[in-house]
Amino acid sequence: MTGQVLEARDVRRTFMVSGGFMRPKRPLHAVNGVDLRVERGEVLALVGESGCGKTTLARMLLGLLRPTSGRLEIEGRPVETMDRLTIARTVQPIFQDPYSSLNPRKSIGSIVALPLEVQGEGEAGRRRAEEMMELVGLPRRLFHHYPNQLSGGQRQRVAIARALVNRPRVVVCDEPTSALDVSVQSQILNLLLDLRAELGLTYLIISHNLAVVEHMATRLAVMYLGRIVEQGDAKSVFAHPKHPYTTALLDSVLTPDPSLGVPDTHLGTAYPNPLEMPAGCTFHPRCARALPRCRREAPSPVADPDGRRVECHLFADTGSAGT
Repeated sequence: MTGQVLEARDVRRTFMVSGGFMRPKRPLHAVNGVDLRVERGEVLALVGESGCGKTTLARMLLGLLRPTSGRLEIEGRPVETMDRLTIARTVQPIFQDPYSSLNPRKSIGSIVALPLEVQGEGEAGRRRAEEMMELVGLPRRLFHHYPNQLSGGQRQRVAIARALVNRPRVVVCDEPTSALDVSVQSQILNLLLDLRAELGLTYLIISHNLAVVEHMATRLAVMYLGRIVEQGDAKSVFAHPKHPYTTALLDSVLTPDPSLGVPDTHLGTAYPNPLEMPAGCTFHPRCARALPRCRREAPSPVADPDGRRVECHLFADTGSAGT
């Protein structure tokens, strides 16, 4: 079954933040004109530096935050026309920290079954909760245990079971393994892939870990200061990054060989102030390949026939992101 399940069209979210003591509030454009589509069955990874707007965009896609402007659709329906329960039956989150996302006063079984209780299911909900626990690798004997009796990996399995017990079609994974031991991370990632195949899930994964992204993603979107600067097939982007920021991100990955030292991405140590966005291309102050026009004119996305999109003046005159 194909077709898009989530779509963002020129979505923006602006927060008014304090400008300092006795200063008026100023706008912070956390998401600044994003166009993004999530196709049924794919694993779309959203990557970028901290503060670029990834989590804000995810919260809007989950219906937890309203966009300032633009249009968000879930399976072709505008989000603002859907109630919370309808959204929850379609899209569910898995948060990054299983230590803080689970209520320590509730048993594992009640945590997993809670979405079904909200939807009005009774004893049948308990049976479904037990079945989902087994599906994610949690034995039924843990049904009456509490989070503090479980390991980090088991807690994340509880979070996954809770997200999937209502059989949503889309799962938003916000750094799903960052709080786990390295030895457990691969188990959780492989579990997510197995569940995707078995339940026909679609994933939107937010991650700083490019190794995780390369292992999981079928498509990749790179975000910088509130905008998607490059998106396309994950293998293609990893093999041949186009946007200078994407290249820098991939160059920043540490290698197992300590003799190679820390990679130099040529991005510098300063990060642009999101309250004072640079004119033109927002990336040009850190870009070694910036053109004179980059300082005065914001680039428009350039698309390939195969779906690769790059927002960069370096490709504007070619008419293709692949040349």
